[in-house]
Amino acid sequence: MESHNQLPVLFHKAFVEKKALIVGVANERSLAWAIAQQLHQGGAELAFTYLGDALERRVRPLAESTGAPIIEPCNVADDLQIKGLFSKIREKWNTLDILIHSVAFANREDLEGRFINTSREGFRVALDISAYSLIALAREAEPLMTQREGQEGAIVTLSYYGGEKVVPNYNVMGVAKAALESSVRYLAYDLGQKKIRVNAISAGPVKTLAAAGIRNFREMLAKAEEKTPLRENISAEDVGALGAFLCSSAARHMTGTTLYLDSGAHIMGF
Repeated sequence: MESHNQLPVLFHKAFVEKKALIVGVANERSLAWAIAQQLHQGGAELAFTYLGDALERRVRPLAESTGAPIIEPCNVADDLQIKGLFSKIREKWNTLDILIHSVAFANREDLEGRFINTSREGFRVALDISAYSLIALAREAEPLMTQREGQEGAIVTLSYYGGEKVVPNYNVMGVAKAALESSVRYLAYDLGQKKIRVNAISAGPVKTLAAAGIRNFREMLAKAEEKTPLRENISAEDVGALGAFLCSSAARHMTGTTLYLDSGAHIMGF
């Protein structure tokens, strides 16, 4: 496991006194963890969630390595658990500056074969967990992000190009990512007057636990490296740096945007 102390400090003291909630860390290779490391090195105090005992065993040591005072279970498909999480944040901090949303799920059978065979329940689950969860979390975060006078908030979520173009075997997750990116725009409009910014990162393929559920993912990685303009794949650290930038004051006028971080893959007509 790579220690957060080994990463270059890109945002020195940029997040001092900032409070950040990180939702979606699965292990040390998670994109959410890469962002969390940059925020922590910049001085932010972090809170983490996990889903179930198995993930707690992976997430808790990572969270504790940052000194996180809040490490709570949260099933984003359960409104009561979401409210319970934010109740703990309100009790401990009474404020929140940053929300990192890196949550996506679809049934394995809905990521194989033909998209037309997606079940009604599979569609509902994918859209609920992968897209609606951002709305549910943002709704609870809003009052905490406006708690202090002059406070500004930043919300960042993780997307993928399969929400814009067809990627074989991405199927219903592509539809969910399209809904997620549209939600970013509508949330940015709703929350803009409160000085809360909402953005998405459309990251190229990275070896993560979530990616393991996509058939032929290794082939996807190889093709990306071969065909992108920069002839290389991105890393989790690249995502961490961009995520932290979007949470910083340097991005204070950026909202409602999906930024591509894919070595230029999105400009190519494969």
